[in-house]
Amino acid sequence: MKFLKPAFFILILAFVVGVITTFALYFYMKPDLPSVDMLKDVRLQTPMRVYTQDGKLISQFGVKRRIPLTIEDVPEDLIHAVLATEDSRFYQHHGVDPIGMARAVVNLVLTGEKGQGGSTLTMQLARGFFLTRDKTYIRKIKEIFIAWHMEQLLTKQEILELYLNKVELGHRAFGFGAAAQVYYGKTVNELTLAQMATIAGLPQAPSILNPISRPERSKVRRRVVLLRMLDEKYITRAQFDEASTAPITATKHGAEIEFSAPYLADLIWNEMVELYGKEEAETGGYQVYSTVPSYTQLAAQQALQRNLHDYDERHGYRGPEQQLWIPAGLPVAVEKDQDAVVTAAISTEPWDEQRMLTFLDGYQTFESMQPAIVMKVNETDVSIFTRSGRVSTIDWDGLDWARKYITDTRQGNEPEKASDILSEGALILIRQREDDKHWQLTQYPDASSAFIALNPHNGAAQAIVGGYSFYQSQFNRATQAKRQVGSNIKPFIYSSALANGFTLASIINDAPINQWERGTGNAWRPENSPPEYDGPIRLRVALGKSKNVVSVRLVRAVGIDKVTKHLARFGFDITEIPRDETVSLGSGSHTPLEVATAMSVIANGGFLIQPHFVERIEDDYGKVLWKSNPLQACDPCEAAQEHHDAISDEHMDIEAMLAAELGSAQLPKKGTSADTVDPVRSAPRVLDEDNAFLVAEMMRTALKTNGNWNKKTYWQGTGWRASNLLQRGDIAGKTGTTNDSKDTWFSGFTNDLVATVWVGFDNMGRSLGRASRNQNLVNKNPKKFNFIGNAMIGGEDGAKAAEPAWIRFMQKALDGVPEKNRPMPNNLVTTRIDRASGKLTQRTDHTALFEYFVPGTAPTSYVSDSEFVDPADENSKQSKPLEDIF
Repeated sequence: MKFLKPAFFILILAFVVGVITTFALYFYMKPDLPSVDMLKDVRLQTPMRVYTQDGKLISQFGVKRRIPLTIEDVPEDLIHAVLATEDSRFYQHHGVDPIGMARAVVNLVLTGEKGQGGSTLTMQLARGFFLTRDKTYIRKIKEIFIAWHMEQLLTKQEILELYLNKVELGHRAFGFGAAAQVYYGKTVNELTLAQMATIAGLPQAPSILNPISRPERSKVRRRVVLLRMLDEKYITRAQFDEASTAPITATKHGAEIEFSAPYLADLIWNEMVELYGKEEAETGGYQVYSTVPSYTQLAAQQALQRNLHDYDERHGYRGPEQQLWIPAGLPVAVEKDQDAVVTAAISTEPWDEQRMLTFLDGYQTFESMQPAIVMKVNETDVSIFTRSGRVSTIDWDGLDWARKYITDTRQGNEPEKASDILSEGALILIRQREDDKHWQLTQYPDASSAFIALNPHNGAAQAIVGGYSFYQSQFNRATQAKRQVGSNIKPFIYSSALANGFTLASIINDAPINQWERGTGNAWRPENSPPEYDGPIRLRVALGKSKNVVSVRLVRAVGIDKVTKHLARFGFDITEIPRDETVSLGSGSHTPLEVATAMSVIANGGFLIQPHFVERIEDDYGKVLWKSNPLQACDPCEAAQEHHDAISDEHMDIEAMLAAELGSAQLPKKGTSADTVDPVRSAPRVLDEDNAFLVAEMMRTALKTNGNWNKKTYWQGTGWRASNLLQRGDIAGKTGTTNDSKDTWFSGFTNDLVATVWVGFDNMGRSLGRASRNQNLVNKNPKKFNFIGNAMIGGEDGAKAAEPAWIRFMQKALDGVPEKNRPMPNNLVTTRIDRASGKLTQRTDHTALFEYFVPGTAPTSYVSDSEFVDPADENSKQSKPLEDIF
C-alpha cells in the first residue's frame, strides 16, 4: 500500500499537469489557430468553368482541377473505401482518435520514426486547409486542436464532404470528383469498385501511388484498400477477388471540354479577371454561362473557316509545307513561293513508315487541318500517308483547285494532272470537307476574318469568332480590330437622310463627282464600284446598288454635323467618326462588334442595346450568384415589367434599383447576389420606329433581284446571293468594301438575329486582290457558278469575300425557324409611285410600285406624260435634264 498511494498521487499529478499543459498550449497557440468564422466558411479553390448558353463546357481556367461534390453525389462504395483506409473509426471519435494516437506513439517509441499513423480524417482535413506537411510536434499539436475545433462546428457529414472535395490526389486533381475525371474521364458514379479503390488509396502519397505514373505501386495500394474494405465488411470476398485482379486502366484525361469556342471563352475570362482579379476568378469556383448557344457558335466558326478557305483557294496554291525527300528527276531544293525560304530536302531517299509517323506526330497544325506526306502521284490523284498511320487518297475533286499562286491578283493556269501540283515526298496539309467527308488538299489561309452575331432585342451575343484559329492568333478581331467599314456605313447615312426630309422615293443624281480640293491642289473624284452611273435614281435603289456618289450627295445635303451626330446615335464613338465627306464612303474605322450593335438598332426598331456575353454566374454547387438583366428593345416594356413586378416587389433592394437607373448590363462586382429580381429595363430609343423600318426595307431590297427582266426594270442588289440561296423574305443586309478591297464586310439581320462578317488581311496595306476564272471549279457545278464559294471571279468585295460566310451561318442558324417580318409601323402609309420619277402614278403595270412613306412626306404630284419613262420602250426618254436633279 505504501507504494500504491504515491503512485496514485503521481498519476493524479501527471493528469493535472497534462490537462494544465494542454490548456496552456491551447491558449498559447490560440492566436495562430484559424477563427471560428474561417472554419464555418471554408472555401474550396475551384477553377472557373465557362459554358455555352445550352450548358456545354467550353473552357476551364485555374491550376487546380476540382469538381465539387455534395455528399449525396458520392457513391457509397467510394465513401466506404475512403473511411476503411483513412479513418475506420470516423463516426466514433471527436476529431482525435485515442486508439490511433496511441498506436502512433508506440510506433515512435519502438522505431524512433514519425510515422503517418494517428491522423484522423478530420486531422488530415485540418492539415490540408490550415497547416503544412512538416512532421513536427508543434504542427501535430495544432492539428489536434484544429480537428477538435472543427468537430465542434461542423457535422460529420460536412467534414466528410469537405475532405472528399479537398484532398490532393495527384496530377493537379483535388477532390475525388476531379480525380475520377483526370484518371478515368468519368464521373464518380461511373467508376467501378476497382477504380474507386485506386483513387481512394491516393491520399497517402499521390505522387508515388497514382495509377498513371506508378501503375504497379498503385495496384499494390489498391489491394490494401480492398482488404480494409473486406475487413470492415463493406464488400464480399467475390467483390474483392474481382476488383483486386482487375487491370489498371487509368490514363490522363484533360478537362471534359464538350465544345471548342476559345475566342468566346477568352473574352469571358478577361471580363471575369477584370472584375474579380485573376486569383479569385480562377479559384472561386465560378460557373459562367454565356449567352451563346453552341449551335449558332458552331455555325459561325464553320462558316468563317470555310469562307477563308474558299477565298484562299481561289487565289491559288502556295505549294507544300516542305519537301521531305526528293523523288528522282527533281532538283535538290524546292522553293515554296516568292516570300518563302528555300527549303532544302531532308533526304534523297523515301522515308520509312516509322520515320513518317514520328515526324507527323510532332508537326503542329490548327483546327481541322492535318499534316500528310505524299507517297505516290498518279494521273489525277495522289496517295498520302496520314498521322493515323493510314494510306489514303486525294482524288482530282480535292486537287483541281490548286493552280499556282503568283500574287494576290494573279493565279497560274488550271492544273491538268496531279503532277502539276505535287510530287512525292511533299509534306502537305489536308482537311475533310463538311459535305462529303472527302480529303482535300488545303493550306493555312493568309487572310483573316471576324464574325459576331447578336440578339437585337437585348444584345445577347449569339456567336463570336475572332479569327481562323485562336491557337494560331489570340487577337480577337471581332472586338479589337478597328477597320474601315466601307459601304457598311451607308444604311446609317441613308437613315440620316430620311431623318432630314428624304424619302425612299427621293430621286438623286447618280452621276460622277469632280470636286477641286483647294488645300491639296487635287481633285476628289469619288467613284461607284463598279464605275457605272444610272443617272436619276430612287433612294431605295441607290442603297440596294450601293451607289457611292449618291451617298456623298446625301452627306452634302444633310450636312456633316447632322450626319456625325446621327451616326453617334447608333453607338459609334463620335470622336472616331470622320468629319468630312469621306464618311459617306465608310472611311471611319470600327470593330465588327460596333457595327453589329449599330445594325441592331435598325433590326429592333430603333433601340440602342448593349452587347453582352454572360447570361448568369453560378457557384460551384449550382447556386445562381448573378443573372444578367440587359437593356431590352421595348418601349415601355409594360408586359414584361408586369411579370417581373409580380415576382420581385418584395425582393427589390436599393443596389438593384441603382443598377437599373444607371443602365448597367455588365457583370457583377464581387459579392453581388442573384436573390433579387431586377426590373425590366428599356434600352434608350435613338431612332424613330418609322426610320428604322424604312432603312430595313432598303436593306431588304439590297439582298434581292428586283423588277422584271423582260420589262427592263430588273436590277440586283449587291447582296442578291443571300435571297437566292436562303429563299427567305425576312432578311436584310448590306455589303461593304473599302478602297483597293483592303477591308470587306457584310452585315445583315432577320427580326431576331443580327450578324456581321469582316474579311481582310491583318496587314492593313494588303489588298484582297482579285481571282481569275478557274475552269476546273466552274466545271464542277456550272449552275451554281459565281453564287458562293471559291468559283467566284473578279475583284474581291463584300459580296464575294464576306457575304458567303454570312449566308452559310444563316443557313444553319435559321434552319427550321419560320419567317418573321417586322410589322409596318401604324404611322406609315403606302402609296403607288412611278419607278423612274418617284412621283405618284395611276398606272398599275411594270412602271409602278407601292412605296412606304411617313405621312406628309409622300409625293403630291403625278408623273406627267413628258416625264414618264417606260424602260421597256426604247423610244421613251427622260425629259428632265440630269443637272436639275439633286
